[in-house]
Amino acid sequence: MRRIGLAVVFAGSLLLSVLSAEAQQATKMYRIVVLANESSSAIDGLRHGLRDLGYLEGRDFKLDYAWAGTNSERFPALAADVVRQNPDFIVTWGTPAALAAKNATTTIPIVMGAIGDAIRTGVVTSLARPGGNITGLSSLAVELEAKRLELLKSLAPQISRVAVLWNADNPSLKVSSQTTIAAAQKLEVKVSFVSTTEEPTLEAVLGRIARQRPEGLLVMAEPSLIAQGHKITAFAAKTRLPAVYAYPEHAKAGGLLIYATSYYDLFRRAATYVDRILKGAKPGDLPIEQPTKFELVINLKTAKPLGLTIPQSLLLRADQVIE
Repeated sequence: MRRIGLAVVFAGSLLLSVLSAEAQQATKMYRIVVLANESSSAIDGLRHGLRDLGYLEGRDFKLDYAWAGTNSERFPALAADVVRQNPDFIVTWGTPAALAAKNATTTIPIVMGAIGDAIRTGVVTSLARPGGNITGLSSLAVELEAKRLELLKSLAPQISRVAVLWNADNPSLKVSSQTTIAAAQKLEVKVSFVSTTEEPTLEAVLGRIARQRPEGLLVMAEPSLIAQGHKITAFAAKTRLPAVYAYPEHAKAGGLLIYATSYYDLFRRAATYVDRILKGAKPGDLPIEQPTKFELVINLKTAKPLGLTIPQSLLLRADQVIE
C-alpha cells in the first residue's frame, strides 16, 4: 500500500510539473522588435494582424522599437544592439534596416514588413526560398517609382523637368533610380536627382532643388522622409510644384498626389509570418510575398492653388479624393 501511495504521489507531482511547464509555455510572451526609421500608423498593421490571429498584446507578445530617425547610417549599430537583447523576432522596414538586421544575426527570425527589391539589393537570392533566417514582404517600391512619374505627367502634361528627391545611400533607391530614368525617357521628361545626403539639412536640400527651377517633383519611397512630409509639401506649395509622393502620410500633410503600396496591409500580413514561424516554419522556407493593395490619393485642395484640373479618368481611379 505504501509503495502504491508513493507511486500515486510521484505520478501526481510529475503531472503537476508537466502541467506547470505547459502553462508556462502557453503564457510565454514573445518579444518583437521593429527596426525602422520612425513610427508610422502602418506599423499598427502588425499589432492588428497579430490580434486578428488570436495573439493578445501584453499577454502573448510585446512590441519594442528601434528607430534610426532620418539617419539610416545608424541601422548597423541599432541592429547590433537589438541582437544583443535577443528578441524572438525582428521586423524591419526598408532595405537599410533589412540589410543591417541580416548582417547582425543568422539565428533570430527576421520578417521584412516592407522592402523595395530584396533580390537586386542583395538581401536574398530568391523570392520563393529566401533562405537563412529572413523572409517577409516586398513593397514593389522600385517598380512604383516609374508609375508615380507617369501619374505626375498625366496630372500636369506640360512638365518637362522633374526634380527627384531621394537618398543615394539607400540600395533600394539606387535600383529605383534606374527604372525612374527609363520611365522619364519614355515620357520625354528630364529628371534631376537630389539626394538627402548632399546637404546637412532637408531645408538645404530643398533649397538646392528650388535653385534648379524644376516643373515637377517626385519624392521617392525613402522611409526617412515620412516624418518630413510637412516640410516637403510646404516647399512644393511655396514653389508651386506639382509633386507626387510614396507614402499615405504625405497626403495628410497636403501632398498633391500619392501612389503607394498599402504599407498598413503589408505589416498586417507580416503578422502571418510571425504566426507561421511560431508554429514551426523556417523563415527561409517562406516565400517573400508581393503587395496586393495599392492606394491612389488625390488632393484637390492642393491642386486648386496650382491651377491644375484633375482629369476625370484619374479621379475615377483614385481610392481617396481630398476636397
